[in-house]
Amino acid sequence: MPVFTAHTPETAPAAARRAIEGVRNRFGWLPTPVALMAESPQLLAGFLAASAGFEQTTLAPLEREVVILTISTSHECHFCVALHTGKLTALGATPELVAALRARTALPEPRLEALRRFTLAVLHHRGAVPDDELDDFLAAGYLSRQALDVVLGVGAYTMSTFANRLTRAPLDPPLADHAWTPAA
Repeated sequence: MPVFTAHTPETAPAAARRAIEGVRNRFGWLPTPVALMAESPQLLAGFLAASAGFEQTTLAPLEREVVILTISTSHECHFCVALHTGKLTALGATPELVAALRARTALPEPRLEALRRFTLAVLHHRGAVPDDELDDFLAAGYLSRQALDVVLGVGAYTMSTFANRLTRAPLDPPLADHAWTPAA
């Protein structure tokens, strides 16, 4: 018997209904992870607020997706990898960039690779990024504000990747073309 319920707007706690309706309207369908997160209206609201804040940072859309896919592959969240692969593709990312992110290998563009490495440093050092790794990020042309923007992205997408893994969120059919399994 499943521990977590994939809610609909009708079955969700009242405090989560408006949020899941908004997500369903934005996507045209209700992603199962959102339906599962709705069990905790506070988690859902926190994730949606944090991800909306991340969308307003000075990182470009492609850069934000690099951060998100780096977190998603690092946390082995198959749902987030599939969803954000689609977003990267829609942004016109090269197949080489998408493949490298999904494979967790160096990116073909040096500036984006510096962003990927910095995101990994934030994750691996739990925020206590060594000076040389911060210096490398800044030397690639990023700003100190953007270092903090990466922290916001890490916070937002750690919430979703951990929730998705805890609830064992399945991959929704609209994302099947971007399915991902971590390398052994």
